[in-house]
Amino acid sequence: MICGLVRGATYPLRAFNLVRRSPRLLQFFIVPWLVNAGVGGLLYASLFLRTWRGLRLFIDLLEQQVEDWLLNLPHWLRFIEAIVLFFAHVVQWGLVLGLLLVIGMLVLQFGTLIGAPWYGKLSEEIERTQLGTATTIEVGIVQDIGRALWFEVKKLVVWASVGIVLLLFNGIPGVGTAISSVGWVSLTALIACLDFLDGPSERRRLRFRQKLRIVARSLPASASFSLVCCVLLSIPLVNLLTIPLCVTAGTLFWCDYVFPDFPPQPLSEPLAPQLPKSNRTTLDAARLNSAQDENKV
Repeated sequence: MICGLVRGATYPLRAFNLVRRSPRLLQFFIVPWLVNAGVGGLLYASLFLRTWRGLRLFIDLLEQQVEDWLLNLPHWLRFIEAIVLFFAHVVQWGLVLGLLLVIGMLVLQFGTLIGAPWYGKLSEEIERTQLGTATTIEVGIVQDIGRALWFEVKKLVVWASVGIVLLLFNGIPGVGTAISSVGWVSLTALIACLDFLDGPSERRRLRFRQKLRIVARSLPASASFSLVCCVLLSIPLVNLLTIPLCVTAGTLFWCDYVFPDFPPQPLSEPLAPQLPKSNRTTLDAARLNSAQDENKV
């Protein structure tokens, strides 16, 4: 278990080393970087700045309430002032990090949707480099677009259904907040893992439930891998560069953890049994003699 956790967390670094050793792969990074820069610029300029103003007002109000509460404390309870201030700062930083993570996930969702063709080429090239070949089940462009949109819809359904349950846990005093926080982090990591493992899975046209089972079957390595990717996604501006790197890491992870247990693709038509060459020669001679006898008759 410990080995799996450590190994899963190293895949972004392995992806970086692979790209460093194979500079030709950088050609697949250029367009995704440009797409992420455009999407990220719009999100940070609009959503982040506006949300940050509201968040600052909330933090200032929280600080004022904490200070008023501390002033009304009896003198003999003043020792808890440091504890209260510490937890107030933890809440503030938690809100800021949560906002950055949400922005990072939005950049991931929009960036991967717009840049899907280039991410697909990148993942295919990584798989070919690792396995010698890249399996692809061809479908029409309409079906391909439909599958991509349906994949996003199903992720939203997972977000909504699990998110409602986690919001209900917030109503439980004490332990409910802790459970909800862990649940939101786990849900975010799950969505990120589905996105970064989707290249090889989608080329094989797997169903959504199969993709979920791949994540579950790869635990705990898939958990540590996705958590490291979430950390990279939450760093402003850096996440614009690391999303293609995480796609590379996800394909490496798929080749190591999923491919060995993946059933081989069945042949479209069964092969006819072949006779040994000597038997075929004897059979052909017998047929020739039989035809000559019939002609004589």
